[in-house]
Amino acid sequence: MFFQLFQSGSSLHLKRAAALLQEAQMARLEHQAAAEHHAALAMMYADRVKRLTHEVYPLPAPGVEPDARAEQEKPAIYSIETSRRPKSNLLT
Repeated sequence: MFFQLFQSGSSLHLKRAAALLQEAQMARLEHQAAAEHHAALAMMYADRVKRLTHEVYPLPAPGVEPDARAEQEKPAIYSIETSRRPKSNLLT
C-alpha cells in the first residue's frame, strides 16, 4: 500500500502528459492546415498581382514604339480648358 501511494501520482502525471501530447498534436495539425491555406492564398494573390499589373500597365501593341505610344496617351496636365495642352517639346 505504501508504494501505491507514489505510483498513483506518477500515473496522473503520465495521463496529464498524454493529454498535453494530444493537444500539441492537434495544434500542429491545425497550424499545418492554416499554413497550407495561407500558402494557397499567397499564390492566389501573386496571380492576382500579375493579372492586375497587366491590366494597369499593358504591353505595347506590336509594331508600335513604346516612346511613341506613351506620347500619344499623355493626358492634359490639370488644364481648366480642354484646348490647353502641355507643350511636349519645350527643351528641343
